Amino acid sequence: MGADINRYRPPQGGKEEKEVIRLQLLNNINTRTKREGDTVALMIEMYCRRNHKQTGLCEKCNELLQYALQCLERCPFGEGKTTCAKCPVHCYQPQMRQQIRAVMRYSGPRMVLRHPLITIRHLLDGRRKKPVKLAK
Repeated sequence: MGADINRYRPPQGGKEEKEVIRLQLLNNINTRTKREGDTVALMIEMYCRRNHKQTGLCEKCNELLQYALQCLERCPFGEGKTTCAKCPVHCYQPQMRQQIRAVMRYSGPRMVLRHPLITIRHLLDGRRKKPVKLAK
């Protein structure tokens, strides 16, 4: 269950390595939790590239990504979850919550143009009214 945290590492190499990582993210869209992890990883990468002017993720953004993925893995609703914004359980600590909101405010509108299919899937996932707790 959940996204493999080790596959989200900051790109160190050139354009080819970034493309490989991007394809790895897109090829793993088969479960709700993985899709959410892939989406948040793309959004944080977009935010960091523009605001921190680095090729890979800076230390602060990498920490935020690792934290977000851990929250996704521990989500009590698992595959029955809605988007985190509509969830009745707030997993994020207040400081991390502020950071992820800043990332979403910046990256959200840009995702429509850069990653339209991922954006549509995220919007469809967000249409779920309440999270469903699945039997384990």
